Amino acid sequence: MPESTQYQTTLPNFIDLSAEDTRSNVSSLLIKQRKRIENLIKENTKPNFSLVAEIEEMHHNLSKVFSPISHLQNVMGDAEWREAYNACIPLLTDYGTELSQNSDLQKAYSFIMDNLKDKHCPEFMLLEKELKSFTLNGVNLSKSKQQTFKKLKKQLSIVQATFGQNVQDSTDSWSYFTDNKSEISGVTDEILQQAKLRAKEKNESGWRFALDYPTYHAIMTHADCRKLRQKLYKAWSTRASDQSDNKKWDNSDNIKDILSLRMKLSKLVGFKNFAEYSLATKMAKNTTEVFDFLYDLAERTKATAKKEIEEIQSFAGHELKAWDSAYYLEKLKQENFSVSDDELKQYFQKSNVQKGMFDVAKSLFGISFEINPDISVWHESVEFVEVTNSKGEMIGGFYIDLFARNGKRSGAWMDECVIRKNIHGNKTLPIGYLVCNFTAPNDNGISLLTHNDVITWFHEFGHMLHHLLTKVDLPSISGINGVPWDAVELPSQFMENFAWNLGVLKNCSKHIKTGECLPENIFHKLTKARNLGAGLAMLRQLEFALYDLSIHSNYEKSKDGNTLDILASIKSKIALVESPAYNRFPMSFSHIFSGGYAAGYYSYKWAEVLAADAFSAFEKNNIFDQKLATKFRKEILEIGGSKDFMQGYKNFRGRDPSLDPLLRQSGITQGI
Repeated sequence: MPESTQYQTTLPNFIDLSAEDTRSNVSSLLIKQRKRIENLIKENTKPNFSLVAEIEEMHHNLSKVFSPISHLQNVMGDAEWREAYNACIPLLTDYGTELSQNSDLQKAYSFIMDNLKDKHCPEFMLLEKELKSFTLNGVNLSKSKQQTFKKLKKQLSIVQATFGQNVQDSTDSWSYFTDNKSEISGVTDEILQQAKLRAKEKNESGWRFALDYPTYHAIMTHADCRKLRQKLYKAWSTRASDQSDNKKWDNSDNIKDILSLRMKLSKLVGFKNFAEYSLATKMAKNTTEVFDFLYDLAERTKATAKKEIEEIQSFAGHELKAWDSAYYLEKLKQENFSVSDDELKQYFQKSNVQKGMFDVAKSLFGISFEINPDISVWHESVEFVEVTNSKGEMIGGFYIDLFARNGKRSGAWMDECVIRKNIHGNKTLPIGYLVCNFTAPNDNGISLLTHNDVITWFHEFGHMLHHLLTKVDLPSISGINGVPWDAVELPSQFMENFAWNLGVLKNCSKHIKTGECLPENIFHKLTKARNLGAGLAMLRQLEFALYDLSIHSNYEKSKDGNTLDILASIKSKIALVESPAYNRFPMSFSHIFSGGYAAGYYSYKWAEVLAADAFSAFEKNNIFDQKLATKFRKEILEIGGSKDFMQGYKNFRGRDPSLDPLLRQSGITQGI
């Protein structure tokens, strides 16, 4: 069977996929794999890497079967898929913990590593990472403590899943109806169209606003009615909390449980706190290094941010509230640079942006993209893209799901569907999911994107390239796997830079009425406006990162898990706009409480330093410099977790990373 069609056999058949059958397949596979691993250990008295390879094959098969469950519960809002996901999570957690606590398997892996002649090969790196995982999961604990660890980890997986689902349900349940035209002044046409449709579905004559991110962002940025902005701000900032309209999804107790469980797990395996436990697999050496990095960046940023807030407040003519900043910042951009999100949207149709983005990847890495309409998908708006190299050979593919809808998790992300693998000639190509939450197409089927949407799409596309372009054949260290968490955002943030290039944006744009690409004068206005508010945005992200690291460094049960005090303390040091007392941002902070960023949110800024520094090399030459792009691909995108990531970066850049390019890029020249 040709490779171009063989890969399709690895894809989920979303049309016929059943939640119950898929859950059953996971359960059956776990039973088989437990038995096979037990036999493998007995059979291999003097094990070699073929033992590891077979277990890698098993991990890959399990990931492939579970992937649709994990994905569909995020994008479909279907009760059956959520039930299947919730049923699988404790089973998978137990299985993973059992493997990592299997001392016989640990000894086998240690024996194999000791007998490897090449200490720099991918196999050695995989074994090194796996042996660290054994330790972090309590392989050296007594049997009773191992059982305790296993129980705690299972409990944690369940509470984390509940946290994320509460955020989604709280978001989806909220809406606001108005028939007052004065309230909707300034709101973009696309958002108003959707609000009108929601109202019509309820036999209402007016507008019903949801709490999906495109709606929230549009109202906070454009709505002239201050009361409307405040209403949505309160709903957004109190999601899944004791302050929300519906308290059934309050995450307050879940946060306490999550932090307590993480602390207990960490101490069981010899760490002072969860932050130290988390950093054991990252590039950053310890919490002191990360705190110093974050506070140093905050200090360098403060002067710029203070000037920004003074300028915005002067423009507004009154003290800014939390629901004012985005609105007046947008107005200030229009006043100073005569450029607005609404104006820019007329140039960025989804189809044109997609073509332009694909052209960037082709210019950099020699790869091509083609939509395959025959692949089954989970929603009519989803597309499947096949990716080929310069020789026309298939190298992978990915699904694109761009538009917000009820039941779909907010935010944007990339995830694995199938991981690249080649074990004993059994080869699979990498397949991924690229998910965003842009405003849905209008009545004419046309989707217009903001420039921020374009940046977000390029960001997630960077993650996808990292997944697709790997040359590593072992799943555990292929693509984004095995990459330190504080480095995984480098490719995504690197790609964002292309959404600020005139040539790229010209190729991505076509005015909805005139057909012209983005004019140079508008582009120059856009770039001048780029850094307006950059200092404030930087401080906001640093606030999130410091909160995350602080609660995982300083959490004590005696404080009853009240992290709002910790957040208030951080805000008092760096925040320039006061949040209202009802703000409960942590209750919807899914990145750290249900995602993979616990004690790792700093990695966005950590990797942003690397990304800005990496792109500065391209800026000195041609941004499509083939020699440089090939080097970036070889040293960063292809290696997965098979080599030391920082060494790979140094190989690419020829030196240690510098903070200065990020500061310059953000217009924070005072800190350089």
